[in-house]
Amino acid sequence: MRNDSEWRRRAGTAGLAIAIATAACSPLTPLATPPERTPTSALPASPSASPPIALPEPSTPPSNATATATSSRKGERFADFGRERVSSDARAIADWVVDSADNHGLPFIIVDKAKAKVLVFDADGVLRGASPALLGAAKGDDSVPGIGERPIADIRPEERTTPAGRFAAEMGHNAKGEDILWVDYEDAVSMHRVRATNPAERRLQRLASATPADNRISYGCINLPAAFYDSVVKPAFEPRNGIVYVLPETRSAQALFGAYPVTRNARRHVAQK
Repeated sequence: MRNDSEWRRRAGTAGLAIAIATAACSPLTPLATPPERTPTSALPASPSASPPIALPEPSTPPSNATATATSSRKGERFADFGRERVSSDARAIADWVVDSADNHGLPFIIVDKAKAKVLVFDADGVLRGASPALLGAAKGDDSVPGIGERPIADIRPEERTTPAGRFAAEMGHNAKGEDILWVDYEDAVSMHRVRATNPAERRLQRLASATPADNRISYGCINLPAAFYDSVVKPAFEPRNGIVYVLPETRSAQALFGAYPVTRNARRHVAQK
């Protein structure tokens, strides 16, 4: 997972900004300058200065809980999925986020790569919507070092991954002026409306299919149906930004996030295996 302080330092350099402008997932191009950040502190931001902004960091289990990534604790708060069927990993991480307050009072998104599914929650952990998604064509949980600095034509098929991790996400714009949700600006990964500019890729058909097996097509960005992006993602993240948790597909989600299992009454949920 990225270091947010280092990300802000590097994203602020002109060389990186220009390089990122040539390396976004197709067919979108990232903004040539870093997006503005909304301070999370109570102090107003000065228009003439750019003070360091404190971004939420991953939380750890309460000290009196003796909980670890391999031991469970009886949760007091859980994510509310309504009647949505979700994977066991998505449920476990969402419950941990809510119980530990790892989202720091911000809305959050779970990207379940194995199921090619996006789950959007409000700040209290109530599910606001779920949708299929298109993801990086290559299987893997890490971005190739320096991929955000390379022209998109130089990115090989096996390098087109959607990185896993916890990301402080925010709304921004690409070079065409279209609003997008920046997930990992340094590596040019965003969440945006699907664009069917290349009929041969069949992106709309892939989103509409009943299986996640054909949802791997992008250069790493997360493509969503336009109606879902406009009605669920954008309203949730425009006022305050938020956190995006991209679940891994090659290693343990609990180990990646440092999460502890949260036990709940089995009758209160139905997990999709």
